[in-house]
Amino acid sequence: CLRHEVPLESAEIAQLDLRYHDIDPSRGLFRILEAGGHAVRLTQPTQVRTAQHVAPQTTRARLRGDFITAARTAARDVSVDWIHLKVNDQVPRTVLLKDPFASSDERVDALIASL
Repeated sequence: CLRHEVPLESAEIAQLDLRYHDIDPSRGLFRILEAGGHAVRLTQPTQVRTAQHVAPQTTRARLRGDFITAARTAARDVSVDWIHLKVNDQVPRTVLLKDPFASSDERVDALIASL
């Protein structure tokens, strides 16, 4: 950036950042760099496909995954984000997951059991 005198806050850098992280193989800058020998892939395609369906088992992602699976099985309306698990009932029930490294939580177990 400094070599080309483009400030880090510029729209050009923001666009470059988005293009680098684009996961579409036909548009992603990483794939172009990889093909040219300027970047090294650290994962295998099979690992990526598995990660799309199996949450890491040592983080709160496991809790989210278990909750979503149980909600789908029970055909329940839920909302989930990074830290909230919510059952959308007349009286909504929500569990807040603050610790990103917690892979078990009695409150989540109780919420799942209530589905």
